[in-house]
Amino acid sequence: MTVRILLVDDQPLVRAALSMVVKDAPDLEIVGEAGTGDEAVRLAAELAPSVIVMDIRMPGMDGIEATRLITSGPSSAHVLVLTTFDDDEYVYGALRAGASGFLVKDMGLEEILAAVRVVAAGEALLAPRVTRRLIADLTARPTPGSSRPPLALTAITEREQEVLTLIGRGLSNTEIAEHLYLSVTTIKTYVTRLLSKLNARDRVHLVILAYEAGLVTASR
Repeated sequence: MTVRILLVDDQPLVRAALSMVVKDAPDLEIVGEAGTGDEAVRLAAELAPSVIVMDIRMPGMDGIEATRLITSGPSSAHVLVLTTFDDDEYVYGALRAGASGFLVKDMGLEEILAAVRVVAAGEALLAPRVTRRLIADLTARPTPGSSRPPLALTAITEREQEVLTLIGRGLSNTEIAEHLYLSVTTIKTYVTRLLSKLNARDRVHLVILAYEAGLVTASR
C-alpha cells in the first residue's frame, strides 16, 4: 500500500529536496505541500494523507498547534515532526500534541523516508532513552492547575496493565519480553490490545497514558 505524504514546511527548498527523494520510492507518494500550519490543517482534511511531515517554526500557526488540531480531529494521519531545533520543549510539545515521531533536519534523506514508513505502520519513532526523557519531564513538570484524577484502566487486564507500566518506563518489546519471561510475539499482541482498548494512536500515546494513570512516576 502506498504511503500518502503531506509535506509541511515554510522552506520550499526543504519540500523540494524531500519530494525529489520520494519520487524514487515506489511505496511513497507526495499528495500535497503546505507552507503554514493553517494550510496543513486544511489539506489534512482535504487530502487524507497517511503521514504528515511537519515543521515546527512557521509563520502564523506553528507545527505543534497544527499537529494538535489534526490529531484531535477526524483525520487518521500520523504526524512526523521534522525540525531544525532539537529542543526538549519542542519534543515534548509535539508529542503531547499527538505527533508519532520527532526528527531533526540534519538526518539523511533516506533515514527520514525510513522514519516515514515506520510512522505510517503505526509505530512511534522514539528510542527508549527518549521515552525516559519524556516520562521524566512529564512527572517533574505536571500541567499547571491540573486536578484530574488518575486515568481509569478498568478496560484492561492485570497483565495488560503490567505491560503498559513497562512501556511507560521506556522498555522496548524485547526488554518487556525478557522482564516478563514471555515471547516478543506475545508482547506485540499485548501492545496491539492496549492500543485498541485505550484508543491510543501509537506507543508514545501509551507512554503518556501510563503516566496519566499513575503507573509511572519520577522514581520508578
